[in-house]
Amino acid sequence: MSELVTGEAVALELRPARLPSRALAVLLDLVAAVAAYVAVTIAVVVSTASLDEAAQTALSIATFVLVLVGGPIAVETLSHGRSLGKMACGLRVVRDDGGPIRFRHALVRGLIGVIEILMTFGVVACIASFVSARGRRLGDVFAGTLVVRERIPVARVGFVPPPPPWLAGRFSGLDLSAVPDGLWLAVRQYLTRMQQLDPQVGWSMAERLASDLAERTGAPVPQGVPSAAYLAAVVHERQAREARRAFGGGSSSSAAPAAAAAPAPDAAPTETASAAGAASPAYGRPPVVPPVAVSEPSPAAVESSGGSRPEEAHERPAGERPGTGFVPPA
Repeated sequence: MSELVTGEAVALELRPARLPSRALAVLLDLVAAVAAYVAVTIAVVVSTASLDEAAQTALSIATFVLVLVGGPIAVETLSHGRSLGKMACGLRVVRDDGGPIRFRHALVRGLIGVIEILMTFGVVACIASFVSARGRRLGDVFAGTLVVRERIPVARVGFVPPPPPWLAGRFSGLDLSAVPDGLWLAVRQYLTRMQQLDPQVGWSMAERLASDLAERTGAPVPQGVPSAAYLAAVVHERQAREARRAFGGGSSSSAAPAAAAAPAPDAAPTETASAAGAASPAYGRPPVVPPVAVSEPSPAAVESSGGSRPEEAHERPAGERPGTGFVPPA
């Protein structure tokens, strides 16, 4: 990979094309150019058979320059650095800052290419490409261009394997605030590539990472837990915490059990018991509260208070007023 800096100070990582792919692209371009030159030459000779020898020679030179020199320049200018051979090999000519080339870049590359490719049979271009760190020939150096690869193989995106089911939620109370980002990155890289490592090397790396992680968290690795499973479980716990923090699920999930376990101060005992039983059915049915019996007042208390019992109220005639002890004014 080669790092290029654009005019906006943006670093681009490009993969320069090497000599074999560039040589194949140039060979395909030469085959296409020679075929076009032969076809155009035959057409010119047939159409100019009545002209003198000097005119035919001038037309031959013009055909050579236009087809073998102007043709590649025009194709690279119109296609922004992609000739027929480069399109077949997945290459492109770009500027030093990663932008598309223009006519002046294609013109310089084409004129110098006649000398280092056509006249020297590509010897100068091969030597320049071997010497250059990014495989540039003389035409690229003078034009300020670079041939890069457009077809880059897609890398396989690794994923962190889930922890064993018997470790789910075991490290929920672990303090992960002191673990640096570099250690998290190392653990994730190991978990995504541990299937590609030698078993002995992977085991030693897991032991070292697990010891570093346990030292940062302040809690040792549990006995009987493999180091790789311990790392996967801790990373899974960190991801779960970040997800709860991002989506706001941590506060609501923790507040629901607290609300169910701690009743309100002014709630009645019967309502609290029924609510607790309904909210957590795993703890059984709510306790049944017996009804409270209401006792009737004694006759002595009724007589002392000047009132009457309910039975007497039903036995008293309708027109008789109750004896309340109140005398109306005359």
